[in-house]
Amino acid sequence: QVQLVESGGGLVQAGGSLRLSCATSRRIFSISTMGWYRQAPGKQRELVATIAVTGRTDYAESVKGRFTISRDNAKNTVDLQMNSLKPEDTAVYYCNADTYPTYWGQGTQVTVSS
Repeated sequence: QVQLVESGGGLVQAGGSLRLSCATSRRIFSISTMGWYRQAPGKQRELVATIAVTGRTDYAESVKGRFTISRDNAKNTVDLQMNSLKPEDTAVYYCNADTYPTYWGQGTQVTVSS
């Protein structure tokens, strides 16, 4: 049973923008810190950004000032707005709900061409 459904992603030129969205159930969304992680080929999965139920956000240093995470409590969605994209942002991006058990989305490919 799919708990997190991601959308967005794709191919964009360097300097461009993309928006990722992740939808889940009210049950999961209301109690979870939601986050986005990414995994590039040959690298470990890394945190990109998280947003707590309180709205507190946290970002990886590499994306600060370029990416914005937000959550819509009415729609039970968490979005990641990515601006000024760089080739090194190329990765599979995963949505995460940090609860017990933890949930992961299926991943969505983001490719930034130079």
